[in-house]
Formats: sequence, C-alpha cells, structure tokens
Amino acid sequence: MLCWVDGRPDTQVSVSDRGLAYGDGLFETIAVKRGEPRLLMRHMARLGEGARRLHLPLDLSAIEQELLAFCAELGAGVAKLLVTRGDGLRGYAPAQPSTPRRILLGSLFPAYPPEHAERGVRLYPCVTRLAEQPLLAGLKHLNRLEQVLARNEWHDPRYAEGVVCDVSGRVIEGVYSNLFVVRDGQLLTADLSRCGVAGVMRAEILARAAGCGLAAQVRDIDYAELLAADEVFLCNSLYGIWPVRELQGRDWPVGALTRKLQDNLRSLLDS
Repeated sequence: MLCWVDGRPDTQVSVSDRGLAYGDGLFETIAVKRGEPRLLMRHMARLGEGARRLHLPLDLSAIEQELLAFCAELGAGVAKLLVTRGDGLRGYAPAQPSTPRRILLGSLFPAYPPEHAERGVRLYPCVTRLAEQPLLAGLKHLNRLEQVLARNEWHDPRYAEGVVCDVSGRVIEGVYSNLFVVRDGQLLTADLSRCGVAGVMRAEILARAAGCGLAAQVRDIDYAELLAADEVFLCNSLYGIWPVRELQGRDWPVGALTRKLQDNLRSLLDS
C-alpha cells in the first residue's frame, strides 16, 4: 500500500492527532486512472467547502499538487486523502494556530461485480438514522460512526448497499452512496442541508442532467415516494451508477433514464 504523510512516504502519525481523537478533519476518496485523479475539481471544491466550515487552514493549491504527484506514482486504484487539524493537547479546543496534517493512502481499485451496474442491486432498509446537524451536513468529515452502525446491520451478500433515512424518516442516501429516484421522467435526489454527504458523483450527475435537458430537483423525499418511484439508482465516485432493482419486496426494472445517465458517464469512468 502506498502511503504518504505530509508529502513524504510514511505510515505513522502522532497519537496526539485530532483526527484520531475527535474525527477533526475531512477526507476524499478518489478514483485514479492512468495516474490521474478523476473528478479532481469536484473533490477539491468539496474539500475547500469543508475546510471553510470547519475552519481548517488548508493550502488547497499545495494539496492539489501533492495529490497529483501521489496519483502519478500510484498509477491506478483509489487515492484516499485525509486532512486533520494536526496534533493537539487533551480537550476540544484546538491549538491556535493549528498545523493540519495530510495523509494519502493508495489502494487497489475495488472489484465490483459487473452485474451491479448491468442488472442492478438489492437495497437493505437500514434502521440506523442520521442525526440532523446543518453545520456538518454535506461534508465528508472523519466521523463516520453512523455509517459504521448502518453497514453493520447486514452481512447477507445479496445486499450491495443500504438505504438510510434521517431521524424524521426522510430518505437521505445509501451508506456509501447517494440515491436518486425517477418520477414521471423527473430526476429527484435528497436535500442534504440537514445531514448526509454531498457526493461528487451526485454533483456530476446533476450537472450532466441539466446539460442533457433532463429535469432534476433536489428536495425532501419520503419513504413512500421512494417505493412509488419509477426508477431508483445509486451513485458514487468509484463505481458510477448502480440501478436499484429491489427494496423490501418492491421490484424495479433498470429504467431508460438510468441507462441514459450510465451511458453519459461511461467516458468519464472508462477513460
């Protein structure tokens, strides 16, 4: 496994790191093909928004250059970029000024079964609910305990993903994916202003939908509306789009709009 810490090959970080102690930081999971990070600008934009909201003093230009060098060495696979607030003393108050730490981990690309994209996947209905916290909503921060709890709910390999709601019962996302539904030819995805992760592939799909003249709306989606949808699909930055074929006995075909978006993304994912 390729690993850099603060720009140098290393596998160790301080036990005083605030990312370890408090989840005080952010991360990005980035597909790497032919030595280049995919969706780089969207990843960097989300990282920048997270740094602004967490008051992390990041040099985004330097991080981008470091990431490009790392991906060139990795060649192909997945680059996980973590930034923490760096070392700190005991207690929640961060050091002033703080010195953020950068960690880059390289790994092989996941071997997703081709049938997930071709035939679709089954969704597990997670009981775990996402807490509402607008200050953190949309960010890919280091505290992923809700996702850990949700993913531990099922071990049956028939389920490729789980669907997660917030404490009010609104449909938010998958455990590691964003979720879209299609109703009457319109593309819908959840409002993430209270909780959830604003995925870079979600942003890419919304942008491409607008470019293709497809009507798209970001708003609250309740569970009944999810089950009544004409099409459902998941997305993330590594696998692109997976159609959903079954949830709690509700079956869906792989719809025409889902296929159209898969085809539209093919050049991005395969290049």
